Amino acid sequence: MQIGELAERTGLSIRTLRHYDEIGLLRPSARSEGGFRLYTADDESRLLLIRRMKPLGYSLEQMGELLAVVDGLDAAPSDAALGARLHDIRAEAVLRRDDLRRKLAAAEEFVAQLEARSAEGGDAGSGGVPLR
Repeated sequence: MQIGELAERTGLSIRTLRHYDEIGLLRPSARSEGGFRLYTADDESRLLLIRRMKPLGYSLEQMGELLAVVDGLDAAPSDAALGARLHDIRAEAVLRRDDLRRKLAAAEEFVAQLEARSAEGGDAGSGGVPLR
């Protein structure tokens, strides 16, 4: 598939995909005779893995490190050092996920408080914050 289709399928922008190519995070599997980037289903899976890391706050460098570990394990599944590194990355991901859950819970409480205040008629005349 070409870059536009991959962008549409993954919800990422063409600009982001080009940037990932430039920094080596996701290289297209091939190029057309006209020089267009061509991607495979495996490329799409790799991109979805990258996209799933974004909400957890991973840097592009950290994403690259994880992908290198995954690629290494694909090539040498019994590599103990890579397996241990993947275990460490997973443990870090769990901590990041749990932190994100705590932040989401706080955001939900905040929105509920604002909704309750709005339902009470919290307009500027009563000292509340108008919500529109």
